[in-house]
Amino acid sequence: MMLDNFGVTEDNWRDALADVPHFCFSESPAYVGRAVAALAGDSDIARRNGQSLSNSQLAQEYGFTDLDGSRPDCWRYLVEVDDAGKPADATGYR
Repeated sequence: MMLDNFGVTEDNWRDALADVPHFCFSESPAYVGRAVAALAGDSDIARRNGQSLSNSQLAQEYGFTDLDGSRPDCWRYLVEVDDAGKPADATGYR
């Protein structure tokens, strides 16, 4: 739905940056799917009960990446860049 909203696909999502520069930290649907798959394959999943986890946290622990090989950290980006009023720059957040 998010990609449709910006009129892009997984293949050309960076085209949306022209209109929405802070979209540079976005995660692909595949990244979300990889997080779900990692959790589904965790034999000790009960240790996650009651937790709210980010894809970035899970990627660090389980070792998966987004389609481009990066590990987007959208929540840290939002606080440190977007909320702080800094110009869009995904360096260090992908």
